[in-house]
Amino acid sequence: MSRNAQPDFEAQCSVRRYSGEHHAHEHGFAQILYALDGCMELDIGGRAAFVDSACGIVIPAGAGHGYCAERSARILVIDAPDQPGLARLRRFAVPEPWRARTLAPQAVAARVAAVLQAPAVLARRRIDLGWLRQQVQAALHQDWPTARLAALCHLSTQRFHTRLLELTGRTPQAWLRELRLDCATRLLAHGQPLETTALACGYASASALAYALRRERGVGARALRAG
Repeated sequence: MSRNAQPDFEAQCSVRRYSGEHHAHEHGFAQILYALDGCMELDIGGRAAFVDSACGIVIPAGAGHGYCAERSARILVIDAPDQPGLARLRRFAVPEPWRARTLAPQAVAARVAAVLQAPAVLARRRIDLGWLRQQVQAALHQDWPTARLAALCHLSTQRFHTRLLELTGRTPQAWLRELRLDCATRLLAHGQPLETTALACGYASASALAYALRRERGVGARALRAG
């Protein structure tokens, strides 16, 4: 018997990798989706939607849906029996603790129940973090105030701040600082001088970079070069 003909099956969870575009289809059961990595855009009965690590969605049983996913997007998918709480399309906020890579089988039913209680979210413009990271890394030596980052994503500064905090757990400037220090760590490990590295990564001086490394990473530039 096909799964679609089994309305009373127990909810099941899997982590699936998606890439590219997939044509519309439908199921005889509800689906709950949110991203562990990447993002997926969906067309659900003619309505545009998306899921990422901060915004999940409930797709009711029988709702036709197609999707287009970023390369190697990893999506947590729960197939759940049709029930009143899952009978309508609904976007929900994904709590930070849910963004783990796995969900134990015995926890799936509890997660479905928790989704029903999770706060709903309005449609929000998604942020392509991979693209944004590439833009910043290509000009890391430049100034990147939050307003400039927000403009790249066609969002107001406030909305950008909120969305990035949801997605990464960091404020825009904390996220930017991580990019700068990650780049500096790589360059120093390859033997590039501290002053040159500082300027390439957006720091005003070698001493400013050295201070940031000690404060944020607890390591000195000399140790990185030696490593």
